[in-house]
Amino acid sequence: MARILSIDYGKKRTGLAVTDSLQLIAGGLATVATSELFDYLKQYIAREPVERIVIGEPRQPNGQPSENLPRVQQFVNRWRKAVPQIPIEYYDERFTSVLAHQAMLAGGLKKKARQDKALVDEISATIILEDYMQSRRH
Repeated sequence: MARILSIDYGKKRTGLAVTDSLQLIAGGLATVATSELFDYLKQYIAREPVERIVIGEPRQPNGQPSENLPRVQQFVNRWRKAVPQIPIEYYDERFTSVLAHQAMLAGGLKKKARQDKALVDEISATIILEDYMQSRRH
């Protein structure tokens, strides 16, 4: 079975998470510079089978699009044209950064580690993926 990969797309950095090959467990993969994301993903899918990509849809708490949504849409359109055999779909990412910080606190990470924005992005991608997997089970 192929993996599912999730993206927490940011202006500067992008967090990535991926399932195991049985699609049971989500885990952080990496945080990459957004400018290098497309190439990173193409290299990754050349090594690992990926069934689909889930990308966080940035919305404000009231449901309105966030300022990052046009950048995400541009990436999604580029992906769909370049790699149509691997579908990419949106998934609501509201509150994932808050949940990532809470997970870091619960995990006992020191303040310095909690300020690592790259780690927050990777954990956010993992939360997006876990939520997506949970929604598919119901």
